[in-house]
Amino acid sequence: MRLVSPTGSPERAEVERTTHWLESLGLKVSVGTHTLDAAGDDDRIRDVDQALRDLSVKAIIVVGGGTGAHRIADDLDFTTAAHLPTLLVGFRDCTILHLAFWERAGLAGIYGGPDRSFVAAAFGTTPVLVRSEPDSHTAELTTTGRAYGVLLGGDQEQIATAAGWVLPSLHGAILLLEGHGLRPSQIDRQLTMLQRTGRLQGVRAVAVGRYVECGPGPVLDVLRERLTPLGVPILGGLPFGQGAVPIGTPATLDADAGTLTIEPAVS
Repeated sequence: MRLVSPTGSPERAEVERTTHWLESLGLKVSVGTHTLDAAGDDDRIRDVDQALRDLSVKAIIVVGGGTGAHRIADDLDFTTAAHLPTLLVGFRDCTILHLAFWERAGLAGIYGGPDRSFVAAAFGTTPVLVRSEPDSHTAELTTTGRAYGVLLGGDQEQIATAAGWVLPSLHGAILLLEGHGLRPSQIDRQLTMLQRTGRLQGVRAVAVGRYVECGPGPVLDVLRERLTPLGVPILGGLPFGQGAVPIGTPATLDADAGTLTIEPAVS
């Protein structure tokens, strides 16, 4: 495992806590050269590329927060990533990196953090089952139907940022959507842009997580207005961010049963 900070430098305490926890699982952990002091894009690119080229590193664990991942998403060593697959573990602002790795290298990853569910998602050989939570605010978006496709997506703002650049084709995919700190007007503009530019054409289903700190305003109404015309099964109330799940792997969405079943990231 290699800890890196492609979105922004973390606190030392976070790095130490994550290192100790992973080591307690019997995993060998190293820290990127610039993880604690990434002064610029070049440092963050260098750390990720070094991890990709190190045969002993099986997973790249993202630590720290920030919004700078998009600045390096087009400059990583995708050639090495395609030939020496290394799992990227991260979510929310790391969405654009997951999209870039899938688009440029066909590389699956783990959407979430290094918690207990990460072990099953990263090293398990059986599908990961995610159940909709009826009490979650997005659960009422759920429709009916069943669909199969590769699970792609993540944070809505990052998906919109990637459009026309490192956003892979979503044709035949199950689209994962969640949001953080977005106003309803932003949600509307981003989803409308994705729809009108044809980026949502061919999506087989939509898996909706939480939209946290979004508002004030009718967030669910906007989501329903933008997603229902796709004419595909929608499953809301999914607890993404509360656990780690594979992404970039085949999945089955069953809106009637309220489940999303995701194939392992490592075969």
